[in-house]
Amino acid sequence: MNKELPKVYEPQQVESRIYQMWEDHDCFKGVEDSKKKPFSIVMPPPNVTGQLHMGHALDCTLQDILTRFKRMQGYAALWVPGTDHAGIATQIKVEEELRVKEGKTRYDLGREKFLERVWKWKEEYGNRIVQQQKKMGVSCDWSRARFTMDEGCSKAVRETFCELYDKGLIYKGSRIINWCPHCVTALSDAEVEYVDKPGHLWYIRYPLADGSGDIVVATTRPETMMGDTGVAVNPNDEKFKHLIGKKCILPIMNREIPIVGDEYCEIGFGTGAVKMTPAHDPNDFEVGLRHNLEVIRVIADDGHINENGGPYNGMDRYECRKAIVKDLEEQGYLVKVEPYSHNVGTCYRCHNDVEPLISAQWFVKMEPLAKEALRVVNEGEVKFVPERFSKTYTNWMENCHDWCISRQLWWGHQIPAWTCDDCGHINVKREDPTVCEKCGSTHLTREEDVLDTWFSSALWPFSTLGWPEQTADLNYWYPTSVMVTGYDIIFFWVARMIFSGCEQMKKIPFHTVLIHGLVRDDKGRKMSKSLGNGIDPLEMAEKYGADALRFNLITGNSPGNDTRFYTEKCEAMRNFANKIWNASRFVMMNLSIDHYELPAADKLEREDKWVLSKLNRLVKEVTENLDSFEIGVASAKVYDFIWDTYCDWYIELTKTRLNGTDEDAKLTAQNVLCYVLVTLLKLLHPFMPFITEEIYQALPKCGGAEDILMMAQWPEYTEALDFPAEENAMEAVMDLIRAIRGRRAEMNVPPSKKAEMLIVTAQPEPYRQGLHFIQRLAFASNISFADAAPADVTGQISVVTHDATAYLPLSELVDLAAERERIAKELEKAKNGLRITEGKLANEKFVAHAPENVVNAEREKVAKYQELIAKLEESAKAMA
Repeated sequence: MNKELPKVYEPQQVESRIYQMWEDHDCFKGVEDSKKKPFSIVMPPPNVTGQLHMGHALDCTLQDILTRFKRMQGYAALWVPGTDHAGIATQIKVEEELRVKEGKTRYDLGREKFLERVWKWKEEYGNRIVQQQKKMGVSCDWSRARFTMDEGCSKAVRETFCELYDKGLIYKGSRIINWCPHCVTALSDAEVEYVDKPGHLWYIRYPLADGSGDIVVATTRPETMMGDTGVAVNPNDEKFKHLIGKKCILPIMNREIPIVGDEYCEIGFGTGAVKMTPAHDPNDFEVGLRHNLEVIRVIADDGHINENGGPYNGMDRYECRKAIVKDLEEQGYLVKVEPYSHNVGTCYRCHNDVEPLISAQWFVKMEPLAKEALRVVNEGEVKFVPERFSKTYTNWMENCHDWCISRQLWWGHQIPAWTCDDCGHINVKREDPTVCEKCGSTHLTREEDVLDTWFSSALWPFSTLGWPEQTADLNYWYPTSVMVTGYDIIFFWVARMIFSGCEQMKKIPFHTVLIHGLVRDDKGRKMSKSLGNGIDPLEMAEKYGADALRFNLITGNSPGNDTRFYTEKCEAMRNFANKIWNASRFVMMNLSIDHYELPAADKLEREDKWVLSKLNRLVKEVTENLDSFEIGVASAKVYDFIWDTYCDWYIELTKTRLNGTDEDAKLTAQNVLCYVLVTLLKLLHPFMPFITEEIYQALPKCGGAEDILMMAQWPEYTEALDFPAEENAMEAVMDLIRAIRGRRAEMNVPPSKKAEMLIVTAQPEPYRQGLHFIQRLAFASNISFADAAPADVTGQISVVTHDATAYLPLSELVDLAAERERIAKELEKAKNGLRITEGKLANEKFVAHAPENVVNAEREKVAKYQELIAKLEESAKAMA
């Protein structure tokens, strides 16, 4: 029964149809099955503000490959999708839209109305990314899609907050926190990026109160000095120890402040004396606690100087810096200014400078939670791939501070805490309280702040499976199998999921963390709006097909390493898809069978055993690679086998039988062609799901095979298909064919010119059995064998492989006179090129002043010219 595929593969027409078929057949559903091992992944939830970018595309592709692979291996597979409310990012988007379109702020609307707007935004844009993911072929169980602020996740967040609060692991206190004046909210340590920026060190004279002199301090932030409440020196510093206990005058503010002795001050660093601003520096805050220094905050939430700033009240912090330096200089307090580069904390979202501020915030105590989270990684319960990232994780966990979890936003999980207006007691409750648990008052005011986005994301592996209810999903699918994520959110997210799972579930959240790198542009730069170098994955998928994009993203990609995105590679992968399509088309056009079955070993020809043996080993290696998360390695092996072994060789080797009159031989070739093609489609399916499914649907099936490829059984290695002797014999024949074809190509001999061939070998049997292949594919007119080289090899060219040498008469291949002339011209050209290049390298000025890569390129040219000249001279000698 002949079947035929369309002449051209059109991914735009095929992909949406195939995806709909999978959805119609419930192929993505994660179904609990006591007879199967579970394999589960929860998707890192993209922001509802999101547009699918290359990082998402890589992330989704890796997760989809693993899920499809495990599903085909017979696991009960579940991939839970979802989206994140992304507090700051989403609120900023909606506020910006409100400002641009209506000239209003959130305060004009009020909290309730503003949140209605954000939910509307979420409904409008939140589903967009789901459609984009579907275009990429992701096989999530969409019936289980979650949102970090849906009812179930909100319940999990509230339960966690109350549990941790009841255990004394959440507290509210005034601490120095990272504050973004632009986003007008607190940030956790993980949300601050440090950038080396040029600045200055200002040396300022603080007069001693008793008039006996002064003390000089150095600072990078003169705009905070109105909040100075002391000067600290090291108690062991001979230069200053006599001043401890005295007072000095704060310039401009004319306020007396104490001089204290504290070992925090480093002898010899700067002037040795440090101004103390406890409200605006975490170290100063700690020194202030030890010495009972007053805390005076001078910078407001929006980055302007507040009423404590004296004459600078209302100024922007950097405007104030300029004004105060000018005043200090005019009033004689400025001693000197030095250039000074230092690390400045910036907001990871808006990249404005972060301000350390004293503020009443909510915190999670990290030290008790970090212990178990460190143990599970150190003892290998949670493994990082690559393993080196476990050190990144442990270094951070060993040195982390308490986590500031409150955010001064409206969009997010509002903190479930109510302060009693009468007695000041804080009531933290799972259900909204109506009376104060301490005094019985009904006058309660709810905390306005919301929780850090990462607080809800930290619960994702178990909140998505129904926790805090003890669901069947939790019992079956948790802990999840793999967490696939980028190295840039190990601190933000991975660490928090691990300690949250250990604390709330008393179990790790996942067994393996597969870390991938960033997708960079072709020059190695991070893709960003400011550089204008971002590439839309959906445009690539539309132009080249989602399969080509997926294959581009994973080939050459190794865990943990950044990868460069080349559009040209998408084109190459589309060509690969076309190669598979055309090969499958050829096979189908030559089939007379309506189902296939692998013939018995005694019916197989040597080329059949060769391809089956190589395929068997490929199955073993690809399975091992995928189990080890070597996804790029696995994809490359499948690619090479399809392109080279199957398309370029095996199909070619079967053509004689397919076109012959021996029906048995023809059927054997058809069955093996079909068996190998279907096996390759299975191996390729996790990487390129659409084209493989489309071809599989058109192919004859094996008895009892599944109708849908994504639900088919993953191939398994079997010793019955190991044929090492036949494989080696066939490889020997192919090596000889390759070598002869290569030599003919070097000499520009067309395939139509056939020549006699003498094969000299101590092991002629493989070549005798492969005679018809050598004759057809190496373009031989007649072949003879010998066990020793002929006495006279004049006028012969020799082609050598590891166990055979072939001799071909030159006169039958080329016009000797014309070939001598062509070689002589090429030789002269190559020698001339070598002279010029060597001349350049002999020029000392060129070598000294040209860029290193240019000099190296010239040296490589020399080596190439020398190699070409040697080959041409050898060819000329053979023509003599």
